[in-house]
Amino acid sequence: MTHHRSDEILVAGGGIGGLATALACARAGRRVRVLERSGEFAEIGAGLQLAPNATRILDRLGVLERVVAAGVLPERLVFNDALTGDRLTHLDLGERFRRRYGGPYVVLHRSDLLDILLAACREHGVLLDNDRHVTAVADDAGGVTVTCADGTSYHAALAVAADGLRSGLRTLLSADEPVCSGYVAYRGAVPIEQVGARSALTDVVVWFGPGLHLVQYPLRGGTVYNQVAVFRSPRYAAGHADWGLPDELDEAFSVTCEQVRAAVPALWRDRRWPMSDREPIGDWVAGRTALLGDAAHPMLQYLAQGACQAIEDAAALADAVGRHLPPGQDEAAAVDKALRAYAAERMPRTARVQRTARVWGDIWHVDGLARDLRNALFSRREAGDFTDTDWLYGPAGPKESTHA
Repeated sequence: MTHHRSDEILVAGGGIGGLATALACARAGRRVRVLERSGEFAEIGAGLQLAPNATRILDRLGVLERVVAAGVLPERLVFNDALTGDRLTHLDLGERFRRRYGGPYVVLHRSDLLDILLAACREHGVLLDNDRHVTAVADDAGGVTVTCADGTSYHAALAVAADGLRSGLRTLLSADEPVCSGYVAYRGAVPIEQVGARSALTDVVVWFGPGLHLVQYPLRGGTVYNQVAVFRSPRYAAGHADWGLPDELDEAFSVTCEQVRAAVPALWRDRRWPMSDREPIGDWVAGRTALLGDAAHPMLQYLAQGACQAIEDAAALADAVGRHLPPGQDEAAAVDKALRAYAAERMPRTARVQRTARVWGDIWHVDGLARDLRNALFSRREAGDFTDTDWLYGPAGPKESTHA
């Protein structure tokens, strides 16, 4: 069965990036359909950090109020040494930060953000199709045909590949594979009373040590506490197929200070997340199909920007379509212009975030003299110094102005 709408935008993948894209395009007056491979729209994971570069866009998309209501507005981002427990530095996320960057810093549950985007998509008439695993896209006269594993096909003006880290559609542009970092994450979002040693409920706290770190922050109005413990696996380094196991978690964190050690028992033990990214690639556009989010630029999570960059992609794509592809016009040249404009805007930005995330991870995980130097530098930083965050959180385009 083929669904034929030559003016439609098809989005393959119903995660945060895919739904944000669908919402942005629908709000701009486009007809959009999302094809999600699983039986329901759901996010696996726990907490998520949204910096102002994303919350400004969520405000534009009309959902920021709901996001803030579902999440927590932390007052500070705090960095501590995981071995000694020493406070190294913090970033104030209060009124001055919000004025400077034009939006708040919000932490919330991934599934809450997805539910909010899903509801907004429904409100704006986005068509949402489940059990649709996209296996192929092909340009043809007047559009693109997207084929699913069950034989269903869709004909549309253009397609967006938002199918994640292990994107099947990225193969249109690159034969590259995900790059494993050798680090693994254990997560846990549990009722607040189940956590032995928690940090202040007004803070997002990062504890870092040699080859490991722990992130802690509250969710859902402070009723849930989110923790992520990450460490470098010796079994991975030794070439074992099965690595990052719970006994390695306990061993890695046995050297940390009491408050960090006390956090580890509250983590989920039944699943783990090996951490991978990819190298930036030279093109995101194949005919009438463009990559977006993790399909385009998967990144390590040290800058907490994976979802934020996907949300930036969504706004940029909708803006490019609005500028270059008025409704009713679906000529290949106009589609190409729109997708090329989107890619040209986003590729340098996301490549910088990918590369910086790797370096930031290295800085977090150093040992010996390098650790001493890092701690000394962090400790000397002024709390009101925005030097290192302006490039990331600051307004990206001429439409937004910065207030000092």
